[in-house]
Amino acid sequence: MSELLILIYSIMSEDQKKQLEQQLWNIANTLRGKMNADEFRDYILGFIFYKYLSEKMHLYADAILEQDNMKYIDIEENSDQGKEYIEAIKEESLEKLGYFLKPSELFSEVAKRGNSDKEGADNFILEDLQKILTNIEQSTMGTASEDDFDNLFEDLDLTSTKLGRTESAKNELISKVLYHLDNIDFKLEDTKADVLGDAYEYLIGQFASGAGKKAGEFYTPQEVSMILAKIVTTGKTKIKSGYDPTCGSASLLLRLAKETEVSEFYGQEMNRTTYNLARMNMILHGVHYRQFNIRQEDTLEHPQHLDKRFEAVVANPPFSAQWSANPLFTTDDRFSQYGKLAPSSKADFAFVQHMIYQLADNGTMAVVLPHGALFRGGAELQIRRYLIEDRNYLDAVIGLPANIFYGTSIPTCILVFKKCRETPEDVLFIDASQYFEKVKTQNVLRDEDIDRIVNTYRERTETEKFSKRATLKEIADNDYNLNIPRYVDTFEAEDQIDINAIASELVDLDKSMLETDKLIAGFCAELNIKTPF
Repeated sequence: MSELLILIYSIMSEDQKKQLEQQLWNIANTLRGKMNADEFRDYILGFIFYKYLSEKMHLYADAILEQDNMKYIDIEENSDQGKEYIEAIKEESLEKLGYFLKPSELFSEVAKRGNSDKEGADNFILEDLQKILTNIEQSTMGTASEDDFDNLFEDLDLTSTKLGRTESAKNELISKVLYHLDNIDFKLEDTKADVLGDAYEYLIGQFASGAGKKAGEFYTPQEVSMILAKIVTTGKTKIKSGYDPTCGSASLLLRLAKETEVSEFYGQEMNRTTYNLARMNMILHGVHYRQFNIRQEDTLEHPQHLDKRFEAVVANPPFSAQWSANPLFTTDDRFSQYGKLAPSSKADFAFVQHMIYQLADNGTMAVVLPHGALFRGGAELQIRRYLIEDRNYLDAVIGLPANIFYGTSIPTCILVFKKCRETPEDVLFIDASQYFEKVKTQNVLRDEDIDRIVNTYRERTETEKFSKRATLKEIADNDYNLNIPRYVDTFEAEDQIDINAIASELVDLDKSMLETDKLIAGFCAELNIKTPF
């Protein structure tokens, strides 16, 4: 939660900072102890997303009604005139925003009803809230945004006993959460400040840090995302399309947009909950529903975008995951040229082959892999050899520090590929394994570490004990083993030992010990006791 506060503090006044700190603390205390981090994540991020959609809808509708000197919240929904206004606004909203909410369905209105202190007021909102979330999804049916909103709130279970044993207890808890969130102003009117999007991204990171092995399913640390994004956008002020075949919460794709202008985003994610998170993350960052196409399926077994070629391809696939390696894939265009399939116990190079297939001729691809992918033999050796010897696609190998990913302490690397390389005669090797800061139990890449890696890649500079441009012949002589120490010499020679100087020191020590013994013997004689030697 502290990183979220720091992020938002940087663009808020002191009073706003104190208010926000208290509001977020209240929200944390409301749900703390009720459920585990995964469940808390689904609720809090889901409600933040609902608040975002609601405020966008409110702002958009008010802008439409401005010429009539009306506010959206003042429309009487059941009157004939009100119905006309709502129908007209709905048509425009579905085209522009991709979804629709009636005035009574706005987040602020639901929060007020749940926390009303008027005598005789009905504060029970759970049923209404569930209907509203369903209505948001159903409002898109038959429209261009249907796939992007389909079952988006399915993980937000308002019937769960984790919220309370009775309906009244559940209602009270949810009402409190909505109340606290309603009091936070994320300033959506300021189109230049992506406060809510960045806050959401940081919240996802906070949840990942406490999620253990599960974190790898949905989140790539921002420092690693920055390196990948900076590498694949090198020299480009605009790219047509970005793609991540294992997109998780879409943090890698969104990082591309911080480095350059991206026209279209494509991604695929197997886990349903994470897939929902990715779509929410995209929308919360202001990416229009027509600009992204994220699908839910197993990328290797059931690829969804095979007809596309992408200018920037980034990925942090699950390390050494299992896949079917079905012999039928030997005729699949993604794998057929290599002669062998990646082993069923380690899909690392299957993901590489898939990504290369979808890489455009003018594109750059960067993928995170475990170190074993650099030197394992068998089918993986044959695939590496084909990529380097036959295709000459490998552009760089970058070794990262151990323990920088959530849920695993193993060292990792980044492989960079291009189909049209500017320097086809060599491959750049970078050993960045020793450049990091230890924060609690995690190793973290600092800004200077990121800059060192990216600048070395862009300039292809050779630095002693850090980077080396290895010729294709050197790599072939090493039998296509890409283990970084074979190319970047990090050996530190020990200082030479002066035997004569040590012998002189030993002689001096002996003399000193004899003098000390005499001194002790004198003290013992004075005390009339035996000497200890």
